[in-house]
Amino acid sequence: MTVRRGRRGGEPWFDDAAGRLVRPYTISNGRTRPTAHFDLLTMVMATGRRPVAAQGPEHAQVLGLCRGPVSVAEIAAHIRLPAVVTKVLLADLVDCGALTARAPAAVSAGPASRTDRALLEAVLNGLRKRL
Repeated sequence: MTVRRGRRGGEPWFDDAAGRLVRPYTISNGRTRPTAHFDLLTMVMATGRRPVAAQGPEHAQVLGLCRGPVSVAEIAAHIRLPAVVTKVLLADLVDCGALTARAPAAVSAGPASRTDRALLEAVLNGLRKRL
C-alpha cells in the first residue's frame, strides 16, 4: 500500500490501490444539497475575493481551477469528486462571494431551433455502418 500526498494545492490523501482515503461526504460536512442550483453545464468563475471564513483544501483547489470560466462538470472531473459534492463546495464559494455562476443559456423551442430529423437519421446510419 502506497499512500501519497497530492500536490501543494492541498489535494486529499490517495492510496494508489484504493483511491481517495477521505470520503466525499466528509469534504462537504455531510451536506448533500447545495444552497444554490447548479447544472453540470453551469459556468463558474472566481471573482478575486477570498473567503473570509476558513475553507477546506478542496475549496482552495476549486478556486485555483476557476481563474477563467469553467463548467461544474469540468471542476468535478479535475478534483475527482462526485458532482453533488462539487456543487456543495461551489455553493459555499458563491455564498461567500468568491465565485460567480452563470446558468447555461436555454434553447428556445421555436421552429429555428428544432433538430433536423434527416440529419439525425444520417448520423445514426453512419454510426451503424461503423459499428
